[in-house]
Amino acid sequence: MSKKLRICFFGSPLFAVPSLDKLREAEHEILCVITQPPKPANRGKKIYKQPVQEYAEKNGMKIFSPESLYEEEFLIFLRSLKLEVIVVVAYGKIIPKSVLELPVLGCINLHASLLPRWRGAAPIQRAIMSGDDKTGVTVMLMDEGLDTGPILKSSEIKINMNDSYISLKNRLATMGAILLNDSI
Repeated sequence: MSKKLRICFFGSPLFAVPSLDKLREAEHEILCVITQPPKPANRGKKIYKQPVQEYAEKNGMKIFSPESLYEEEFLIFLRSLKLEVIVVVAYGKIIPKSVLELPVLGCINLHASLLPRWRGAAPIQRAIMSGDDKTGVTVMLMDEGLDTGPILKSSEIKINMNDSYISLKNRLATMGAILLNDSI
């Protein structure tokens, strides 16, 4: 049986929910979930919570949605957790060095491409638009660059002719959750 780790999870969209769920199922100690603040969307500009926040609320997890990751109060809070790992899945903001240096074992990121191809935002859309015949997910240790840290594991899948962004995203999210958990 693997060691249960003290984790802080950073994620926002639906793509990140399977990873958070898999870590919870593995009984890691998820000390808090950091997600983007709720945002206005659609015609009425109604405020919507991020899918990760909704999942975390349903599962009784501690949630924070800081406007800035540079706030001293936020950093003091994270330091107090004595984190072993920070896990990042589609959080939506660059994680500053002051946060990357906090956990003992580092920060691990799940990225929806076979790095180094399609670093940065929208890797699934970019793979489809470029006519790639395969894509995948990569688990990496984070550094200060944009998706430039050492790769721990990756897994690839074929892009089917009938794949849409949604179907491919769902397949990658499920595959990524398993790969992330195995990597940890």
